[in-house]
Amino acid sequence: MKSELDALMQAKNLDAFVVFGHAENNPPMTYLTGGGHVTHATIIKKRGEEPIYFFGDMERDEAAKSGLKLIPYSKYDAAELWKKSNHDGALAAALRLESMFRDAGVTTGRVGVYGFYDLSAIFGMLSHVQTLIPEIEFVGEAREDSIFMHAMETKDESEANRIRKMGRITTEVVDKVKDFLTACDVREDEVLLKEDGTPLTVGDVHSKIRLWVAERGAELPSGFIFAIGRDAGVPHSSGNPTDLMRLGQTIVFDIYPAEAGGGYYYDFTRTWSLGYATPEAQELFDQVKEIYDQLNSNFDLNAPFRNYQQMTCEYFEARGHQTLLHTKAPVEGYVHSLGHGVGLNIHERPFSNLMNGDDHRLAPGVVVTSEPGLYYPEKGMGFRIEDTYWVRPDGKMEILADYPYDFVLPMKKWKK
Repeated sequence: MKSELDALMQAKNLDAFVVFGHAENNPPMTYLTGGGHVTHATIIKKRGEEPIYFFGDMERDEAAKSGLKLIPYSKYDAAELWKKSNHDGALAAALRLESMFRDAGVTTGRVGVYGFYDLSAIFGMLSHVQTLIPEIEFVGEAREDSIFMHAMETKDESEANRIRKMGRITTEVVDKVKDFLTACDVREDEVLLKEDGTPLTVGDVHSKIRLWVAERGAELPSGFIFAIGRDAGVPHSSGNPTDLMRLGQTIVFDIYPAEAGGGYYYDFTRTWSLGYATPEAQELFDQVKEIYDQLNSNFDLNAPFRNYQQMTCEYFEARGHQTLLHTKAPVEGYVHSLGHGVGLNIHERPFSNLMNGDDHRLAPGVVVTSEPGLYYPEKGMGFRIEDTYWVRPDGKMEILADYPYDFVLPMKKWKK
């Protein structure tokens, strides 16, 4: 949580940090400011002191919503900086940042660098600042181990409620998609048809998904997956827009919308087969559902998350599937880790990879996914079930949005 930032800075031996970029779709900046339409902003925080928010004057009202201490860029004479830099844009930006650091009382020590912005611009500017203030050492961190990832790892009730709301929106959209598909007419060759009698494609369904998400005030900043047949067997294939929607083929629908403006995400997956399923597909789906249920019954408070990846791999290997436990980079079977944290990033701590340490735990406050799956692209099929859980302060695991696990969806206008 944000209250932990100073302690995390102390543990990482950081005297200050700077965050660059927009207040939207920029998790570190959004985390500190609450979002808002502020572009090209900068936040500087010295350890033990409150952050200072630097911004353009045109966005002063948006910046004020943050409740942070504010300093407009207009304090720093742009014409003078341009002249002093001999019309060198990177140096002019560095001269302004030098003054901002001095106004924040940061002239020595280790300074962490964060945010989402153009790498070339930031690298050029910080290279100059390093010369202007040689007593400052700029520090970069591994993404999953950064102070922001650690601070964001646990969510309070208000954050959980925002993710829960996104869960409701997600399942509403999923239900709209289910109703749309099952109401379609079906051609003799088992291809679904649109109202005008032309074949329904994956791209048509993608368009519906985007529309229905937008109508509910959410966004898809990281995309989504709606893939059928072979593409369903490649976990992150988003789906070929020209593929025809057919009966009896597995569909992996993985949808992870976020609050508009780059806020909190939800993450959710269901696997469907329209009309009927082949016996092999039904058997594989049943295995995924069985381990999903076993995991749900065995999650323990404060247990290392990787324990459940181990459990999942052992289950699937006992049934003849390749996994990461004993196969390097498998392309079929169970090919990924079990889950991850969810918040302002679609992937946050804790992570369940077998290489992750014991500090990635199911601690009170974390929001995590559980998403076992099986993938056989050459057989034209893939399977995944995913829900997002919050470990409540009382230690109980709560699914933040319930939805049925039906595999075969009956078609309303078709009989086998």
